[in-house]
Amino acid sequence: MKSMYRTLLLTGLVCVPSLAMAAEEESPHSFSANVSLTSNYIFRGISQTGGDPAVQGGFDYSHSSGFYVGTWGSNVGWIEDFQGYDSGNLEIDLYAGLRGGIGDSGVTYDVGLIRYWYPGDKPAGVVDADTTEIYAALGWKWFTLKYSRALSDEVFGFDNAKGSDYIDLSFSLPIGETGLTLGAHWGRFEFDSNGPQDYDDWKLSLAYDMGKMSKVLTGVTAGVMYTDTDAKKARWTDANNENLGKSATTFWISKAF
Repeated sequence: MKSMYRTLLLTGLVCVPSLAMAAEEESPHSFSANVSLTSNYIFRGISQTGGDPAVQGGFDYSHSSGFYVGTWGSNVGWIEDFQGYDSGNLEIDLYAGLRGGIGDSGVTYDVGLIRYWYPGDKPAGVVDADTTEIYAALGWKWFTLKYSRALSDEVFGFDNAKGSDYIDLSFSLPIGETGLTLGAHWGRFEFDSNGPQDYDDWKLSLAYDMGKMSKVLTGVTAGVMYTDTDAKKARWTDANNENLGKSATTFWISKAF
C-alpha cells in the first residue's frame, strides 16, 4: 500500500505542471518586426528613390480578433528631387486595420486605413506629399485583389486629388518545397485631378526563403523583381532628369523577426 501511495503521489506531482501548462491560454497579442535592404524602392511601379538603394523597416502589433496596427519607414528621394521640398527624403507609414477569414470559404479579407507621412521642410506653394487612404482587400489561394482610395485632398504631391484610387491584383505561388515563391502583379492608378498622371504598372518577382539553407537564416528572404509602367515620362521625371516610371530590375533582402 505504501509503495502504491508513493507511486500515485509521484505521478501526481509529475502531472501537475503539465496540467498547469495546458491550462495556460495562448496570448491573443503578437508583435513582429522587419528590416530590409533594396537596390531601388519601387511603389506602385514608381521609383521612390530615383533608382538608388533604400533601407526599410517596420513594427506591427496584432490581436487574435484580427485587429492590427503598425508603422513602416524608408528613405526616399522624390520628396526633394520631384516634389521640391527643401529637405526630407523620409517616408513613414502609419496604419491600422482588421483582417480575417470569411467562414470556411478560404477567402480572406483585410480592411484598414493608412497614412503616408513625409516629414520635411516644404517651401510655400509646394503641394503637400502626405496622403491618407482607406483600403480593402480580398484573398483566395494565390490571388489578392486590393482597392485603395484617397481621403486626403493632396495625393502624393498632386493637389485637389481626393477620391483618387488604385486597384491592385497580385498573384503569389510557392513552388513546392523549394523555398521559391513566384509573384506577379498588375495595378492601375487613377488620379482625381487635372493632368496626364494616370498609369498602369506591372511586376514579376521571384523570392527565396533562405531558411531552407540554414536555420541560422530563418526569417531571411532574398528576391528579384522586374517592374514597368506606361506612365508618361514627361509627367514622372524628377529634377535629376530621372524617369521614375521606367522599367527596373530590383534586388532585395529582408529579415522578419
